[in-house]
Amino acid sequence: MQNAEGYGLTESTGTAFRAVTPEECERWGSVGRLLGNCQAKIVDPHTGIALPPCNRGELWIRGPMVMKGYVGNKEATSATLLADEWLRAGDLCYIDNEGFLFIVDRLKELIKYKGYQVPPAELEQLLQSHSEIVDAAVVPYLDEEVGQVPMAFVVRHSQSNLSEAQVMDFVAKQVASYKKIRRVAFVNSIPKSPAGKILRKELRKIAIPPTFSKL
Repeated sequence: MQNAEGYGLTESTGTAFRAVTPEECERWGSVGRLLGNCQAKIVDPHTGIALPPCNRGELWIRGPMVMKGYVGNKEATSATLLADEWLRAGDLCYIDNEGFLFIVDRLKELIKYKGYQVPPAELEQLLQSHSEIVDAAVVPYLDEEVGQVPMAFVVRHSQSNLSEAQVMDFVAKQVASYKKIRRVAFVNSIPKSPAGKILRKELRKIAIPPTFSKL
């Protein structure tokens, strides 16, 4: 039996996108196409204006399966569920010309470097492709000049002597200048939830410079 990708939220009470056919399941990196009972669009997260295919923005979903709101929390409901029943998913995504959805990262996880937004997941995948790296996670490191810079927590293979400079150089050769890793810390493991999700909050605590933590 072939595994199938899909996408849904607790707030959507089920799957909104899914790869159904064998051909759809082979679309690497995608979570499938929109199901028949749903509507979706990619919008500019700042303006709410819908974007054309292949442009990155926030995913919005609408349909009969979307929740009516958070019990006892009107503020959270109004921030997530709009008046016209569009649900703000909070994920940075794009939909290609054939209707396949690709998840880039959580919007709130984006690293703000000057005027740019850097998706940690993109850098993590790149780091994990290195033959001497077992696992990696990327979080923002506060910087007075540029706002935030990408900091990598790296788990090396037991016999590896990989240095900070080598890690940064490996990434720098493959990304735009604003996405470069600016700091590296080697750790024994990456903290994760039982579901395998990186606990970035724990890593961000380590990444806060002393001068900022006292403010």
